[in-house]
Amino acid sequence: MMAATRPTRPAAQLSNARNLQHTVDLVRKACLIGGARHFLNDTIAQFERRGLMAAVRTRNTADLFAWLLEMFSFQGVSDRVAESYIKANGSVGWHEITSGLRRKPPCPRLANYWMFDRCGYDKGSGCCSEPEHVQACPLPRHRLRNGRLNQTAYSLYFFLRDIAGSDLVGWIDRRLASAEAAGPVGQAEALVEPMRNVFGVSDKILTMSLSTLLLGAGPLQPNWPGVGAQMIAIDTLVHNFLHQTGILGRLGVEHAYGTRCYAEGGCSDIVRLVSASIDARQFNAAFPADFPRFVQNAIWRFCAADALGICNGNMIDDRRPCQNVACRLYVTCDHVAAKGRRPADASHIYHTKRLVKSLI
Repeated sequence: MMAATRPTRPAAQLSNARNLQHTVDLVRKACLIGGARHFLNDTIAQFERRGLMAAVRTRNTADLFAWLLEMFSFQGVSDRVAESYIKANGSVGWHEITSGLRRKPPCPRLANYWMFDRCGYDKGSGCCSEPEHVQACPLPRHRLRNGRLNQTAYSLYFFLRDIAGSDLVGWIDRRLASAEAAGPVGQAEALVEPMRNVFGVSDKILTMSLSTLLLGAGPLQPNWPGVGAQMIAIDTLVHNFLHQTGILGRLGVEHAYGTRCYAEGGCSDIVRLVSASIDARQFNAAFPADFPRFVQNAIWRFCAADALGICNGNMIDDRRPCQNVACRLYVTCDHVAAKGRRPADASHIYHTKRLVKSLI
């Protein structure tokens, strides 16, 4: 009588399982090296120092608007440039915009959030989409770094006034409650999705800002941190790390940096998938067990010149495989050159996406 044979898994499934475990092991090492053990406490402390804990407690949307606009001002330039410009020229506040709009400027685009579309103000030329109204318009009077930021300020103001009812804290609570059945990831999307329509704000800066807000206000809003922990900001450093270590190639989801990073099976899905297999409490007992924002931040710190600076374009010739044998990930890393990458086979992408989606 023949002995019963043990059922085997398809080779492709075994390969994917090995590659996923390899990914988890590699990212865990990056977290051990680059993870900020006091990430959560530091976020709360900085939040309180800025007076934002009081703003959440009193539902002071004006102060939260000022902070969000400052965060959005760091988009597209170095922190040093943004900070020095704000220090020299200031920003624009909620009450300043409110006062300017009370004078009833004739421009129809300043009526409300829905009308404020394609303003087109350009600081260099002083032109906009309503040139006959530009002289009386309050928007160009604010000395922000460029015209796009002027538009962002008014778009954010109108969103908070007309969509959030001048109560950002209450709006967040309502959005989270409406998406509770979808879990923390779905609740995070319930906040991010409508705010994507604020002019000039990228997914990266929006996600990072909202995550900081939800984590920082945790002592006052116990339902917020679990959602903030799921918010992931994929920048070029995180994407390049996933590419150069071979993670994207092994999982069959190689892609260029951009919107694909947030698509199904992209960088954000991979970080969440890996985070679910890394108990963040090993780094700090106060962390939630599943903490994708910490994992993403640890990867960023591992790479960023302003942090550990181990894996970035300044340290590695991106035309060739990395030769940094001193790197503690060197043995595990696949050393893929940053440039000259090819898209993965479409069928491999399809099956890997299905696997990633099923495990998240």
